[in-house]
Amino acid sequence: MPKQAKERVRDQKPKGDTLTRNLVLGMIGFVILILGVFTVLDRQSGSSAESPLAIENLDTSSLGEPLVGTVSETNDYGIVFNPDATLQIDIWEDFQCPYCNFFEQANGSYVDELIRNKEAKVVYHMASFLGQESVRASNASYCAVEEGRFLDFHKAIYNVQGAENSGLFSNKNLITIGEKLGITTQSFKDCVNNNEFGDTVKKVAESMPKNKVQGTPTIFINGKLWERKSNDFNVEEFKAAVEAAK
Repeated sequence: MPKQAKERVRDQKPKGDTLTRNLVLGMIGFVILILGVFTVLDRQSGSSAESPLAIENLDTSSLGEPLVGTVSETNDYGIVFNPDATLQIDIWEDFQCPYCNFFEQANGSYVDELIRNKEAKVVYHMASFLGQESVRASNASYCAVEEGRFLDFHKAIYNVQGAENSGLFSNKNLITIGEKLGITTQSFKDCVNNNEFGDTVKKVAESMPKNKVQGTPTIFINGKLWERKSNDFNVEEFKAAVEAAK
C-alpha cells in the first residue's frame, strides 16, 4: 500500500537537516560552556580582580570622626544614624546606580552634616538590584558600619564608581577601599569575604515593594517622597525640602 503524502514528506528530509541539527547542538553546547566560564569568573572576581587606579588614588584626606550607626530591623534593615531625632530622611540607593552617585555628589556633604550635627535621623537602605557587585558593595558597607566608617565608605564607593558589573566591586577591591579609610581589621576582611550581611542585603531588597520603592535613588522626608523639580539633584532644593519638614 503506498504511503500517504504526509508520510512521504516526513521521510524525505533534506540532507542538510543533520548538519543543521549538529550545528544547533554545537552552538547550544558552546553557550552552556561560555555561561559556565562566566559563572566561574564571577565567583573568582569576588577576590582576584586588580585594584584600579581610581581606588589607588582615592582621596581620604577629609575623613570624618568614626561614627557608629545601627542596623535596624524596624527600619527594614536600614543603617540608622540618630534614631531619636524627630526629622527622618530615608535614602534608598544602589552603589552601582549612576543617578545615586549624582545625588551623593550634590547632597552627600549636606546629609553628612545633618547626621553629625544630630539634626536628623537618617536611614540608608542599600539596595542591590543591579547585580552581584551591588550585593558585594552593600554587604561591605554593612561591614563598615561595625567599624564606625559607613559614611566614609559610602562616600568612597561613589567616588570610585565605574561601569555596572565591570569587576570594580570585587571583594579584594572593597577591602582595599576599606584599608584606604583605615579599616585594617581582620574582622572587616572576613565580613567582606564571607558575605556576612548577605541575608540583611537580601531583606533590604525584599522590602522595596512594600515601601513603594521602584528605583534608585528614592528619598523620603518624614515619610513623604521627595520629588525634585530641577533636572539635577540640586542641593538648595533638597535643603529647602528638609527645612520645610523640620
